[in-house]
Amino acid sequence: MSEPTQASRDASAGAPSAPRRGGFARLVDSVWHEIAKFGLIGAISFVIDLGGMNLLTHTVLEGKVTTARILSGVAATAFAWFGNRSWTFAHRRSRPVHHEVTLFFVVNGLALVISTAALVISHYGFDFTTRIADNIATVIGIGLGTLFRFWAYRKFVFANEPMDEDTSPRTHDEDETTA
Repeated sequence: MSEPTQASRDASAGAPSAPRRGGFARLVDSVWHEIAKFGLIGAISFVIDLGGMNLLTHTVLEGKVTTARILSGVAATAFAWFGNRSWTFAHRRSRPVHHEVTLFFVVNGLALVISTAALVISHYGFDFTTRIADNIATVIGIGLGTLFRFWAYRKFVFANEPMDEDTSPRTHDEDETTA
């Protein structure tokens, strides 16, 4: 009688017969999915942020670009908190919610300082005061703040989660579909 193969042992145990991906490939896959989700939440937050700033500077806060920028940034940050916590980094929860929210808002406060500094330097430092100049400076500032946020979210806010298959929502979904 012949020895059973690994594939037949896996099939008899109910495990999928497809080979498992290596640790590095899983890490790359996980980071790619986080970047994609972070990007979508970020795109919606960007619309809230830039749209809010323009709405405010064209209406109730005309001539007060810094105040409008801060208010729109706070609104976008609130949306980003819910989106990133419940979707992008849902599998990375490791702290009590009050610690996580505090870190999230500290990181976003620093990112808001970065993005507002770009606007302030452009508007007041270089005297580029047209609406298009304000929008360009805001977009550049949001971009710089976004790079900082992604790094800080992974490093500090939604950290300390082991990167193995058992904690990934995608793996659990795949396991349920093969069962």
